[in-house]
Amino acid sequence: MTAPAYVEPLGRRLPSDDERAAANQLRTILASHATDRTSLRILDQAKTPVEVTLTPALSNLLIDLLRHVGSGHAVTLVPVGQMLSTQQAADLLNVSRPFLISLLDRQEIPHTLVGRHRRIKAEHLFDYKRARDAKRGEALSALAEMDAEHL
Repeated sequence: MTAPAYVEPLGRRLPSDDERAAANQLRTILASHATDRTSLRILDQAKTPVEVTLTPALSNLLIDLLRHVGSGHAVTLVPVGQMLSTQQAADLLNVSRPFLISLLDRQEIPHTLVGRHRRIKAEHLFDYKRARDAKRGEALSALAEMDAEHL
């Protein structure tokens, strides 16, 4: 299916109200059948029904994507094998590029050099992000425990 030339990609803008409503409606439909193989019947451009079978893993991935779109977030999908520039990686971690480069220099995130440019495999970046988020969660839990002791 192709999009008209005037349509701006969704990943570069926030979803419209209609797109949010459609995402929430489709998410509800998929969620009610996500535990089994789900068959969707859709109409192609010639208005001919086409059946698509979704596995539970694919349904869950789509549900997660639709949840973000339905909440009004701009979404960009990044394949785990994709090589990212330092700016792209910094944007995904929501840190400055110089801070990311300091992480690379301390070898906290594996990277490769392509000429003079550093490239980070998305998979390695996501591993770092998961570990960082887990460490933050543990620290927050410990802080909450300490606070509860003083009450």
